[in-house]
Amino acid sequence: MGDGKGRYRGTENRLPRESRLPQWLRRRPRDTEPEDSRRESLLLAAAGAGLPLAPAAYPVAYRCSCDRIGCPTPAMHPVSFAWQTQSTTDRAQIERWAQGQPEANFITATGMVHDVLDVPLEAGLDALERLLERGIEVGPVAESGGTGGDGRLLFFTATRGTPEDEDEWWPCELDCHPETMDEHPGLRWHCRGSYVLVPPARLPGDLAVEWVRGPEYPLPDPLTLLETLTDACARYAGDDEELNRHAPAWPLGR
Repeated sequence: MGDGKGRYRGTENRLPRESRLPQWLRRRPRDTEPEDSRRESLLLAAAGAGLPLAPAAYPVAYRCSCDRIGCPTPAMHPVSFAWQTQSTTDRAQIERWAQGQPEANFITATGMVHDVLDVPLEAGLDALERLLERGIEVGPVAESGGTGGDGRLLFFTATRGTPEDEDEWWPCELDCHPETMDEHPGLRWHCRGSYVLVPPARLPGDLAVEWVRGPEYPLPDPLTLLETLTDACARYAGDDEELNRHAPAWPLGR
């Protein structure tokens, strides 16, 4: 998790400096439960909330546990090409995986029960505070990577289902295409055919994926969050000259 020192840079026209909400989030008390037991409990809680899980790679120093040389997404991808059919909420199976692969991360397949709106960390914290201030229902939220430039905030929502019109799909590679970048900078919508790491997960460089709001919160309609998230992303992209607007989205497949 981040150390809470990240700040917006610049003038009065830029996003405000970190407010009391993210500071409070980062002061959450540490869990004294043994790490292995805590990991399994959190995975089972996610599955109990309906999030289908499958084993994923894990970090080995700054490398990935997979055998791929120069893995482009170290510790962030499933270990099986059949992850979509393998993903499950079955408690016994998840216990077997967790106990048999004690170092493994886990992914959750999106577009089945839930989608994930994935935004830059600082923009996400700003949006989260605005949503809560307005009394808008926000579901589970996870923080990935801490306060560096690669940090992300993941908003878990109900899935849009399978629309009749395939053109309605808004895939997680949205911000990879230059023609869509200006309209929705930084936003990645993980839906059918995608996945994200589910907490707790470890990333290279002693980074992690942890819950900010746990899976006990009901999944909201993504459209209730969308306007606030896209606005925060646009403001963040406009204010941060170092933001890599063409950074790849999380992979659709391994």
